[in-house]
Amino acid sequence: MGTLRDAVYGAAIGDALGVPFEFKARDSFECSDMVGQGTYGLPAGTFSDDTSMMLATCDSIRELAGRIDTDDMRERFRHWWRNGAYTADGSCFDIGNTTAIALDEGYGCSGERDNGNGSLMRIAPLAYCDANDDDVRAVSAITHAHRVSTESCVFFVELLRRIINGDITDVLSMEEVVCELKPTGESFAFLDTVVTWQRGEVRSSGFVLDTLGAALWCFANTDSYADCVLAAVNLGSDTDTTACVAGALAGAFYGIDAIPARWMESLRGKEIIEACLF
Repeated sequence: MGTLRDAVYGAAIGDALGVPFEFKARDSFECSDMVGQGTYGLPAGTFSDDTSMMLATCDSIRELAGRIDTDDMRERFRHWWRNGAYTADGSCFDIGNTTAIALDEGYGCSGERDNGNGSLMRIAPLAYCDANDDDVRAVSAITHAHRVSTESCVFFVELLRRIINGDITDVLSMEEVVCELKPTGESFAFLDTVVTWQRGEVRSSGFVLDTLGAALWCFANTDSYADCVLAAVNLGSDTDTTACVAGALAGAFYGIDAIPARWMESLRGKEIIEACLF
């Protein structure tokens, strides 16, 4: 059975690979290794808000001995936003609009246009504790409270648990599990075919369903951790979050030892990650 460390490092490495290329158009660049500078001018191996908020989630669960407390998580998210907690440099360099509004107002945004990927990117730790579906919905709703976002998070956590339990071994078993776990509603109908999409059909914007679909496609259509996260970054647009979510899946499936050693060495803030794991 895999551990939280597998998924968190898988997500963090994917995130850091994608940071320099965020917002760049597909096929206008090629990511083949961990590099720095780019979009934010940061050193190689720097993770973004995706990993920082995931670590805040981990730290809350760790500190409260497995209990899910959304008020505690919200305060940790604010501590990251305002004070640079859970970052490699002591500062927050990126935050989504919906997340900022929700943290400022104290409750999650629930409009149709509030379905960015800001809760999906940080939800993976809930697969490694006793959180139930309502807990997952509540944690998503700290910032993203619309059903499309909350059910995407429930689906993702359950999919991770199936990976952890060894229920997914190949593309066929993944297709079966995805169809079994698929939330109701037309919004999620794409999950029936996502595994068999062509690359041109994959969207990699900041919309939560685009991120979910892209991450699943990358995971299903590659056969190593490195290939999965590089495929995600090279889709362009929201490169860090797509690779973070895909990286959590690939990390859980392949294990931390499958992550290239040079990428692990380049990753900044590993001491912060280790302090937050439970």
